[in-house]
Amino acid sequence: MARRFCLLAVALLFANAGSLRADEKVKIDEQTKQAIAKGLAKLKADQNANGSWGKSGNTAVTSFALMAFMSNGHVPNQGLFGPEVAKGIRFLLASSDDKGYLAGVGGGNMYCHGMATLALTQAFGMSADEEVRKVLLKAVSLIVRSQNPEGGWRYEPSPTGADISVTIMQVMALRGAKDSGLNVPGDVLKKAVAYINRCHDVRSGGYRYQPFAAGPGYARTAAGVCVLQLCGDYEAKQIAKAVEWMETAGNDEQHYWYGHYYASHAMHQVGGKKWEDYYGRMKTRLLATQKPSGEWSDKYEANVGPQYQTAIAVLILSVPANYLPIYQR
Repeated sequence: MARRFCLLAVALLFANAGSLRADEKVKIDEQTKQAIAKGLAKLKADQNANGSWGKSGNTAVTSFALMAFMSNGHVPNQGLFGPEVAKGIRFLLASSDDKGYLAGVGGGNMYCHGMATLALTQAFGMSADEEVRKVLLKAVSLIVRSQNPEGGWRYEPSPTGADISVTIMQVMALRGAKDSGLNVPGDVLKKAVAYINRCHDVRSGGYRYQPFAAGPGYARTAAGVCVLQLCGDYEAKQIAKAVEWMETAGNDEQHYWYGHYYASHAMHQVGGKKWEDYYGRMKTRLLATQKPSGEWSDKYEANVGPQYQTAIAVLILSVPANYLPIYQR
């Protein structure tokens, strides 16, 4: 009965996804829908036999791909791509070690763990699967234990160092866990915000990699804005100036896709004309650069692979669909 209730709730969420915000001016037009469908079809074709995506079965790349499917309403074992989503979820569950670490066999780190935890929170919200819940509890506990005294996280699952990039991954995972009904100690997110604020460059408005690092970067600034919003600080005075800096500076080539993964979330939360303009620019670029095969593949972060690039492109284009709670206002 509990499972039927959960699925009914999900069905109602999907049915009402397009009307969550009646004043939303950004819509997914037919051309964009076709681009998304081609991208998902390509991801389906590229899924590895073990359910993963990417050259080494990386849990982060797999999670980005799963989020792309789920951001379009594809539930584990339901819908057109339900089997692929279910298979990818099983891969993530099998990647968990005895401590709950979801780094996977590809030699990942807390980047991979945070992204995999986030993907599982969204899957749990859609399926109420007890096996997913068991793995999530361990994964969330590991994140909480690994927060360092400054309030951030670093590459390894231990409370030793911190940087803004790894920290945002863990904050998104914790917010996803909290939204799905799992317990997240309130002080953990408060400490994370305090660390993020230490990375803020007051003069420029952007965010540094670490509190005393060199100047700000686009991806780091987008991540900083995301943290503030995900932690409920929607009116933080830093946001307006950070967005202004992002619009002036533009994204850097080194972290292009990663930066826009966060920028799409940040700008959507900001809303209004800022969001409309950002989405319009990205839609124009992405529709123009999608390959006939359905994938996106360019020089930016090419070492990670086209599955990563394609998944993020689909995620950006799909934000207005409002299927995933983590992307809703």
